[in-house]
Amino acid sequence: MSDLEDRPAAGASFRTVEWSEAGVVMLDQRVLPGEEIYLTLRTPEEVAEAIRSMVIRGAPAIGVAAAMGVALGAVQANGLAPKAFRQRVEQVCELLAATRPTAVNLFWAIERMKQLLHAAGDTAPAKVAERLVEEALVVRREDEEACRRMGRFGAPLMPDTGQVLTHCNAGALATAGYGTALGVIRAAVESGKKISVLADETRPFLQGARLTAWELAKDGIPVTVITDNMAGHFMKKGDVGAVIVGADRIAANGDTANKIGTYTVAVVAKENGIPFYVAAPLSTVDMKIASGEQIPIEERSAREVTHIRDQAISPEGVPVANPAFDVTPHVYIAAIITDVGVARPPYTASLAALFASAG
Repeated sequence: MSDLEDRPAAGASFRTVEWSEAGVVMLDQRVLPGEEIYLTLRTPEEVAEAIRSMVIRGAPAIGVAAAMGVALGAVQANGLAPKAFRQRVEQVCELLAATRPTAVNLFWAIERMKQLLHAAGDTAPAKVAERLVEEALVVRREDEEACRRMGRFGAPLMPDTGQVLTHCNAGALATAGYGTALGVIRAAVESGKKISVLADETRPFLQGARLTAWELAKDGIPVTVITDNMAGHFMKKGDVGAVIVGADRIAANGDTANKIGTYTVAVVAKENGIPFYVAAPLSTVDMKIASGEQIPIEERSAREVTHIRDQAISPEGVPVANPAFDVTPHVYIAAIITDVGVARPPYTASLAALFASAG
């Protein structure tokens, strides 16, 4: 991995991913909340490894990082002959696409960069590289703007008072800024609603305990961390007014892939009459797949389950399964909040209508 830069991010309490002349700068989410360390990734290979090893995670943030990785590859290759330049950028796209299979934003961002590359035709490599950098910055800006629109659409759905449950981290750390599910919560609080958050710890990577709690505490939004197996207890007691989560890929029928454990939360929420919402940009909706059965599920290292950092918590040699995501069928979802509007059942029609309205 590249040089470490322990520094504040400009213009905010933290930034998830930024472009710099030295490379792509990322907040290392693996060491939060204990340390706030920024890594400068100086090659596309380092960007790919950062995505793979979860220096950066969350579908929208991965998409932004991939766009910047392509741009970085183009900048470093702009001294090549035109044909060799294009071959190198295509190679970088393939490298980044192989990092994580579930989050569709990764592939959406790479395809967007490839389309610009192909449209450039015989334009000089240096000029194409400049355009790709500009496009990566547009992807980043659009992501943060999309999150703020999601917040405006979703805030009215949140209760006026009480607790909202969330699973994993779908906040500023999972995006270019503001967040999807946490963006809705932020917008609700900004509108005057008196809500607090129950954050599932989200085993095995502890995104809720480490990341959601960290960024909400920074914002002064009340948050209580619970273990994953406590969620049903609090829902049954009547302590949860709504559940809201992010998404890594949404099928055309509304089936939603999100961090492992989301399906369980959705089933228990429905059993207890609690609305279950998904917040994600329209780029997370994959209209090419009809249902969640077609969503690939990433299997990650057993060590994430058997260890917490360097401490073993499971007997050596015992088999481990570690699917990173599960799929929540659309029947458990009350609404899908996007950056262009709110989709409600039947999702096959409502999601298609949102795409049509977005042009």
